Amino acid sequence: MKKLGQVLHQAKSGNLIIKAEIFLKPSIPVFDASGKKIGFVVETFGPVSSPYVSVKPTTDRVRKLIGEQLYVRMESG
Repeated sequence: MKKLGQVLHQAKSGNLIIKAEIFLKPSIPVFDASGKKIGFVVETFGPVSSPYVSVKPTTDRVRKLIGEQLYVRMESG
């Protein structure tokens, strides 16, 4: 897995806002450190050199994720 970035906060929409290390396309699954799927990318915004990602959570333990690192699986080929 590749590090996506750190969860900054939960937006009013319910989505998680992440300070990302990589620029991603929508619908890519997002995982916590233990490899459990916690949601998927809704949008990437901001400058390509320093993007933010909005993630729609598929878990009810959202508050525990604030401040945590999240990850994506980068498929080759």
